[in-house]
Amino acid sequence: MQIGAKEFRIGARTYIVGILNVTPDSFFDGGEYASVEAAVNRAKKMATDGADIIEIGGESSRPGFTPVDAQTETERILPVLKAVKQEIDLPIAIDTYKSGVAEVALQHGAALINDVFCFKKDPELPKVCAKYNAVCCVMHNRDNAEYNNILLDIAADLQEGVQRLTSAGVDPKKIIIDPGIGFAKDAEQSVHVLRNLSFFTANPYPVMLGASRKSFIGHTIGLPVEDRLEATIATTVLAISQKCAFIRVHDVLGNKRATMMVDKLVRSSW
Repeated sequence: MQIGAKEFRIGARTYIVGILNVTPDSFFDGGEYASVEAAVNRAKKMATDGADIIEIGGESSRPGFTPVDAQTETERILPVLKAVKQEIDLPIAIDTYKSGVAEVALQHGAALINDVFCFKKDPELPKVCAKYNAVCCVMHNRDNAEYNNILLDIAADLQEGVQRLTSAGVDPKKIIIDPGIGFAKDAEQSVHVLRNLSFFTANPYPVMLGASRKSFIGHTIGLPVEDRLEATIATTVLAISQKCAFIRVHDVLGNKRATMMVDKLVRSSW
């Protein structure tokens, strides 16, 4: 899979996506990297620690988040995107569901769009992604947590997202899926999905896991967000053992070291 100028050999090893929030209200590091200088320094540190992709987010998706308009989101991410592109030779992903934000970001060198609403909230977004030949991550989400069969229902929702993209002209080889841990899922449901990641990795699309420091960890073992690093690494190890291709995390170094070891144990071609 080509993402920006980099070739990603899916299945050969695990790739790390470093989360760079430039929002004032993200659940873990809100406001910490709101300035361009702080954001660039953080991106450089993640690159040094082993990130393969830097993902910039300009609107929090935490439970109860306050939406922002496209102009505000663009004003948050664009200066950071430009500065990071000058300093770091890694593909840049943008966490957005807005076509206007995505178009500006793709015009300025972003290579991947990660939509936490499964590409259903803005019908223009798939067209924008097709126009710029962007890689697209379809993350599972829905309006409720009521499922008949959670695995089959998630798979069906993801397939609808994939269909939105391919109908707009996005190459299927440019699509990644994410089962959406913590989105429209309570802690028990999130754990169930994690236990069954192989159900999703058996499909043709590479799988990204985003479980980093999420609330299901707190509900499961009673830890506050600042103490969830080791538990996050546990989910990373599990995900690799079930053949996930991308791991999306706040803490690159610890997760990178874990992926290197687990890759050596479970991926014969590494």
